[in-house]
Amino acid sequence: MAHQATPVRRARLGRALGPEPTAVSGAVLLLPSGDEASERRPSPMWATASMRALGRRLARAGRDEGLATHVVHYRYRGWNGSEAHLAQDASWAADEIVRRYGDVPVCLVGVGMGGRAALRAAGHEAVNSVLAIAPWLPEEDVAASPEPVKQLAGRRVLIVHGTNDERTDPELSFRLAARAKKANRDVCRFEVHSDGHGLHQYRSEVHALAEDFVMGALFGRAFSRPVVDAFAAPPPLGLRMPLAAGFGKSLRR
Repeated sequence: MAHQATPVRRARLGRALGPEPTAVSGAVLLLPSGDEASERRPSPMWATASMRALGRRLARAGRDEGLATHVVHYRYRGWNGSEAHLAQDASWAADEIVRRYGDVPVCLVGVGMGGRAALRAAGHEAVNSVLAIAPWLPEEDVAASPEPVKQLAGRRVLIVHGTNDERTDPELSFRLAARAKKANRDVCRFEVHSDGHGLHQYRSEVHALAEDFVMGALFGRAFSRPVVDAFAAPPPLGLRMPLAAGFGKSLRR
């Protein structure tokens, strides 16, 4: 009896969130979190409700600009060491955006382990910006190479992290941002004081910051003053910019 071949796992893009524009001129790829090591398939609901809510907000904000917003469905739940499966799938997704929509700029928006994938896959030629929310980063080890930052050159990069995050270390994202800032002035980082990994206390502010950054990075809208200041400030000020309570209430919707 012939053995059936194991089907090849493939990453895929979810359906576009929100109203799909008639002509696409930019794209957001939402990269959910994942595990450090797991070869299990992600569940269909692996993308959290909060990530979908952010995606719908971005889709609404960018509708008139021609923004397409998709969640990336990974092949595996885990990063899996040197395989870096989630980063591979992020790069595949950027290729797929180019195949579907042509030569449009892409912003990678990742949460947790998806934040690491967004930062790692930033070197894709279609990617012009990265938003990493509470990114999971490996502990620094003198015996291992540090997390790379060269691929961030020429991209706008924003990291946002809660200071009370007990799942992903905010100090590690600060150190990565500091290394990246040496070669790329367009790096900034916001701290959400007293908030944890899920950034639940300041979710509306985080989503407003994401909208402000994505619309500016993809379509050239003017950044809000706090974002302009964060990019312009020298380290460590621009990498420890506090996200003010109420941020976004006065921004244009």
